[in-house]
Amino acid sequence: MKGWRPPAPFLLLLPAIVVLAAVVIIPLVLSLYSSFTAFRLTQPASLYTFVGFRNYTRILTDIEFWTAFGRTVLLLTVALNVEMLLGLGLAMLVEKATSGQRALRTIMMFPMMFSPILVGFQFKFMFNDNIGLINNALQSLGLTDRAIPWLIDGQLAFVAILVAEVWSSTSVFAILILAGLLAMPKEPIEAARVDGCTPWQTFRYVTWPFVMPFAYIAMTIRSLDVARAYDIVKIMTDGGPAKRTELLWTLVSRTAYADARMGLANAMAYAAILLSIVFTVYFFRKLSAARTQIAAEW
Repeated sequence: MKGWRPPAPFLLLLPAIVVLAAVVIIPLVLSLYSSFTAFRLTQPASLYTFVGFRNYTRILTDIEFWTAFGRTVLLLTVALNVEMLLGLGLAMLVEKATSGQRALRTIMMFPMMFSPILVGFQFKFMFNDNIGLINNALQSLGLTDRAIPWLIDGQLAFVAILVAEVWSSTSVFAILILAGLLAMPKEPIEAARVDGCTPWQTFRYVTWPFVMPFAYIAMTIRSLDVARAYDIVKIMTDGGPAKRTELLWTLVSRTAYADARMGLANAMAYAAILLSIVFTVYFFRKLSAARTQIAAEW
């Protein structure tokens, strides 16, 4: 080894490799290892008690885990579809604006600038059954004569969380779809109008196929966010009432820190990561198919 010197590119990348290993790789390896142990925070020596796949087999028969899993998939599915529809509508309205389009684009990005914790506190106050803006507005308009327990009733609490998620992230769809609309050539739309197509036909067969890849990019990004949703739920309901709004990552957090079962919690976390990977692969395939279709038609 005398006289050997590492290549310059390796030396330049070495600090980044060390930081990446310390921040990402080592914690991932340790958490994966602990998912095969009976590790409890109150018993540090249990980290060395190897139990094989016992934590994973326990998950398969845990009704609480599968309930949180299904609720996470439901939130992800509903949130993505609502955000896509609202984002598409906003993007088309902004694209049609004849003046002030830059200001509208800036305003449209405001919800993305707030942290999820701040959004959670904001909507927790708005949906408060005593002093919340939502109940005060409904009662002032005469739509209800009593305070609605938004964050106390399980189904209403889920709706409140969904509203907070949609408000904070619809702009992701709006910005990306607007980018597609602005990049779209005008000749096919003009040709469709000359051929006598209605506005709906023009949108369905010309505009939407072109902007579809941008929508799938937004869906890929948001599916990762919603699948690991934690901050907003933690602040607004903390998984309550009676675990009616418990999602995968709030369940993982409670199992790891409240119940101190870190090994089981890490097994749940890797199952949640698998959910994220499944949705990501699905949307990437849709994105590839949409790009192939555009390449063939345009």
